[in-house]
Amino acid sequence: MAKFELTLPKMGESVAEATITSWLKDVGDTIELDEAVLEIATDKVDSEVPSEVEGVLLERRFEVDDVVQVGQVLAVIETEGDDVPVTEAQEVSNEAPEEVVSQLTERVEIAKTEVSAAAPTISSNERFYSPLVKNIAKQEGISQEELDAIPGTGKEGRVTKNDILAYIENGGKAVVKAEPAPQKEAPTQPVKEAPKVQAKQVAVSGEDEIVEMTRMGKLISQHMTDSLQTSAHVQSFIEADVTKIWNWRNKVKGAFEKREGEKLTFTPIFMEAVAKALRDFPLLNISVDGDKIIKKKNINIGMATALGDGNLIVPVIKNADQLNLVGMTKQVNDLANRARNNTLNPDDIKGGTYTVTNVGSFGSIMGTPIINQPQVGILALGAIRKVPAVIETSEGDFIGIRYRMFLSHSYDHRVVNGALGGMFVKAVKDYLEAWDSNREI
Repeated sequence: MAKFELTLPKMGESVAEATITSWLKDVGDTIELDEAVLEIATDKVDSEVPSEVEGVLLERRFEVDDVVQVGQVLAVIETEGDDVPVTEAQEVSNEAPEEVVSQLTERVEIAKTEVSAAAPTISSNERFYSPLVKNIAKQEGISQEELDAIPGTGKEGRVTKNDILAYIENGGKAVVKAEPAPQKEAPTQPVKEAPKVQAKQVAVSGEDEIVEMTRMGKLISQHMTDSLQTSAHVQSFIEADVTKIWNWRNKVKGAFEKREGEKLTFTPIFMEAVAKALRDFPLLNISVDGDKIIKKKNINIGMATALGDGNLIVPVIKNADQLNLVGMTKQVNDLANRARNNTLNPDDIKGGTYTVTNVGSFGSIMGTPIINQPQVGILALGAIRKVPAVIETSEGDFIGIRYRMFLSHSYDHRVVNGALGGMFVKAVKDYLEAWDSNREI
C-alpha cells in the first residue's frame, strides 16, 4: 500500500488560497481516477478538485469553510502498488536508513525553529509584533493582554524594543511621553500624525434589514481595496464614433447567426480592437513585481462578466490577438455563458494580462474601473448613444446623428505615464473608427 497526498492546485496568477465549500467523499470511500473529491471556491471561480490516483480516502486534513493555501495537503489517499508519486520526505522514510531519517527529522525540526523565530507575529487583535518584542515579553512574563495595552511608537503604532523595555523599567506601567515644549528662539508648529481611518459604527434601527455579504462579495471587496492600495490609479477618457460598426453589425448579424449558430455582439469587435492596440503598445501588457517589470509574451484579455447575484467574474480570452472575428465571437460567447452558469474551470480565469469591462451594458456612459491585479490597465466601455455630432467632409462640416461611446482607461501610474495611457486608448478608438463597412466575415 502507498499513500498519495492530494494538494490544492495552483489556480491562477493572483489566486493564493481557496475556501473548501463541501467534501464529496468521506473517509473510507473509494475514489476513481479523476473523480472529484471536494469542491472549493476562490474570489474568481468555484470548482472541483479531482483525484490524480485511484484508492481509498484515508484522511481529510481540512473541514468545510476552512481556508487553504495553494500547495497545502487537502487529503491523503491510500492506493495499491508503489507507482504512486510521493514526496521526497516519503521516499526517504520508506527507503533510507534510519540514520538518514534521523538526520532529516533533525533538520526539519531546526528549520521549523528558525522559521518560527524569524516569522513576524500578530496578536489576537491583529496588532503586529516583531520576534524580538515577543521574545522579550516571553522572558519577562508579559501576557498577551499586557502587550496589547502597551502604546507603540513605531510605524502604524507598533511596539518597538524601546517601548517594551521602558514598560518593564516602569514597573509594568505604560510610559506616556510628554511633548517637548517649543523653543522660544525658534518656535515651530508641532507635527501632527495623520489620523488613522477607522470604520465608523453604523447606527441600525429596528426597521433596518441586515444582510450578510456573500463569500465572493467579501473576497471581491478585499481584492478591490488591495488594488487601490497597490497601484497609483489614473484615468484617460476618449470618445469614439462607432457608427460604421453599428451599421455593419446590423447588416451582417442575421446571416452570421444563421451560418455560425452564434450571436454577433459588439463585445468581440471591441476585444479585437483592444488586442490590436496591446500589440502596438506592449508596455500595457505587463505586470509589476517589486521594482521589476514583467513583459507578457501572450495577449490574454480578461472579460469582466456580471453574474446573476450582482458579483463579477473575469474569464480570460487566451492569445486574443491571434483570433479572427469568428473565433473571438465564439470565445466571448462561450466564456460568458459558462460564467453565468457557474461552469468555468480554474484555467478559464487565470493568466489575464489586461482587462475590459462593459459598463455600458448597465446604461453607464463611462466609468473609472479598478485595475485587476497584477495587471496595469483596464478599459471600460460606455453605452453606445445616438447623439448629434459634427461631421467633417471635404465639402465642409455639418451636424449629423452618429453612434458614439466613451472609452475610459484606468492604468497604473507607477509604470504607465499619461502619454502612454492616452496613446493606447486613442489607438483603440482609431481601430474602431477605421472599421471597414464592407468587411466580410
